[in-house]
This record gives sequence, C-alpha cells and structure tokens, in this order.
Amino acid sequence: MGKPIRVLCIGGSDSGGGAGIGADLKAVHACGCYAVFAVAAVTAQNTRGVQSVFPVPPKWIAAQLDSVLGDIGADAVKTGMLMTPQAVDAVVKKIERYRLKNVVVDPVMIAKGGRALMTNRAAQTLVKKLLPLADVLTPNIPEAEFLARMKIRSVEDMKEAAAVILGLGVKKVVVKGGHLPGRRPEGSVDILYDGKQYKEFAAKWMRTKNTHGTGCTFASILASHLARGENIDHAVAQAKIMTAQAIQYSLSLGSGHGPVNILGGRQEN
Repeated sequence: MGKPIRVLCIGGSDSGGGAGIGADLKAVHACGCYAVFAVAAVTAQNTRGVQSVFPVPPKWIAAQLDSVLGDIGADAVKTGMLMTPQAVDAVVKKIERYRLKNVVVDPVMIAKGGRALMTNRAAQTLVKKLLPLADVLTPNIPEAEFLARMKIRSVEDMKEAAAVILGLGVKKVVVKGGHLPGRRPEGSVDILYDGKQYKEFAAKWMRTKNTHGTGCTFASILASHLARGENIDHAVAQAKIMTAQAIQYSLSLGSGHGPVNILGGRQEN
C-alpha cells in the first residue's frame, strides 16, 4: 500500500454535522484521501441555522497547524470559515512557512441561514494576504458579488466577476452558480477561469431544500483531486459530479435545510 494522500482542512465546526470540518472530512475520505484538520471556529449549529459562534484563538489555530504539518504534512489544503483577521493571519503564516501547495480557498462569509461567518476586517485580510497564496478560489454567487463588487444575474456576469476576482491575485477561480437567479435549461453552471479561458461545468437541478454543506463538500473534493495530482479541469469536473450526487442523496434531518450526503446511496436501507 502506498503513502496516503493527505488533505489538510481548516475551518469551523458544525455541531449539526452538515457543513464545516465535518463535511470536509467526509468529502476527503470519499475521495480516497486521508484528512487532517485544524478547527478555526466552533459553532452551535443545526439545520435551522447558526445559533452561536466561538472563534478559536489564533495561537490555538497555529498550534494545530504546527502539530499536523510538523509531523504528517499535507498534499493539499482547503480553507473554509476564518472568522477573524487574526485567524486568517495564522493560516497565511503556516502556508508560507511550510510552503504548502494545492491551496483551495472557500471564502465562507455567510451561513445558509444568513448569519455572518466572517468579519469585514477578516474579509479584507483574506483578500490582501490569503488570496495571493491560493491556487483555486471557490466563491458562490453572494461571495463572488462581494469580492468583485458587482451584481451577478447571468452566466456572463459570473465570467466578468471571475476575471475581476482573478485580478485579486488568485491563480484560478471557480464561481459556483447554484445561487444564480432563474434556472438555465442545462442546469446549475459553475465557471472555471484561469486567466486565459472560461470553462463551464453543469449539473441538473434537483428539487430539494437539503443542500447544507454543498460549498464545503465541493471545495474539499476539489482539493482532494488536486492532491492526487490531477489537473484543474478534471478536479473541478469531479467536484461538480460528486457534489451533485451528494445533493441527490441528501438527508432530511431536522426542520430546516438538511445536509448533503457524500456517501450517496450507500446509506439507503
């Protein structure tokens, strides 16, 4: 048996198990990789929303990263919820110190229920310091609108936003179209832009409210495939396919937005 492929996940916990580190770990393992992690925030959360958030002190974030990277290492990194500028700084310093590669940044700014998961100063620090270290950025429509300072109402708008965001220093950007107003016949479209060409990845629409954890799942799958040495086109395609399957087999839990299910039909009786 060869050496395990290691994916480092950095972000917030979700006590409901639908998003955050919990979703990351399931997605990485579903890709056949080994997940290590650092918790940057602790949330009290369920299918109805986020009730409370505790930002982990930056020295504890740094300690977790030193512990993991000084021993196990990582073939790819996926960052999620980084609530404070100090949390962003702690992560940036370790990415630079350990010269980490295949850095996938999911700019988690707002929870599905509407609660802010990042302060304005943290967002500014992310743009200034973390994005230039990112190999791929995976914003959804609201996040892309914030980063590009524009409204997005069409796929052409998504492409324009991707170009603006690339100008912030990130190497590649995937603007996810699940929040796009209206429904295109070809389904939910994501746009990959590398500064030279745009590529579209589509998946059919599915009628369900159980989509909690889609962003975390997508980014973690993407990071896992990059860790395996695959090119960006294949990694994005696999992230799109596997996330769509996770939505198809999503779970009806609680009274709000249930979680996606990366294990697919394997949990069916």
